[in-house]
Amino acid sequence: MSAPVYKRILLKLSGEALMGDDSYGINRTVIERIVAEIAEVVAMGVQVAMVIGGGNIFRGVAPAAAGMDRATADYMGMLATVMNSMALQDAMNRAGLDCRVQSALNLEQVAEPFIRGKALRYLEEGKVVIFAAGIGSPFFTTDTAAALRGVEMSAEVVIKATKVDGIYTADPKKDPHAVRYQSLSFDEAISKNLQVMDATALTLCRDQKLPIIVFSIFKAGALKRVVFGEGEGTLVRVE
Repeated sequence: MSAPVYKRILLKLSGEALMGDDSYGINRTVIERIVAEIAEVVAMGVQVAMVIGGGNIFRGVAPAAAGMDRATADYMGMLATVMNSMALQDAMNRAGLDCRVQSALNLEQVAEPFIRGKALRYLEEGKVVIFAAGIGSPFFTTDTAAALRGVEMSAEVVIKATKVDGIYTADPKKDPHAVRYQSLSFDEAISKNLQVMDATALTLCRDQKLPIIVFSIFKAGALKRVVFGEGEGTLVRVE
């Protein structure tokens, strides 16, 4: 088999991807399936860093957060990403993967602090590194955290894992005539407001010439096809 096209990736996983068909929380079967996909590419020598959202956890308390101070709500969301990171780390360890969680918030009892040099060394040693708590500041999404950590880790691509197999001209669940883009430029994604990631994340990736691939984590073998450059998902390219 040929070598992977991408040797170091930043995988952005939405919290909602961990729910499966549940209303909120973590579906054990789903998380084990996702870990199996990651283990497959790690075994091929791909260095994997990750950022995970917290929407699946925060969704359970969202009604109580209505009207809450935005910064407070954002910090709660950061803690939700830590919970997801811990669950993912546990699943990876049980699957035989060596995984480390680094948090942008000071939570030394459950996660290491984010230290760039240490994270890079972990990746070079073949460990999976999960970056929790976003960037540690409110008003910035985990999409922005993924873009920032991707640049800091010298990743070759940010891979956004979703429930949809790419970027479409419209919501494919609502519009049966929606067409999936094979690729598009950052400027196209921003001007068409395609909601690939938030504008801050897109702009950072564009300026740092870091491509993005959007794909479905629920298609068997899809992550491997992405890292081998087999046209899976949609590429947001650097021009």
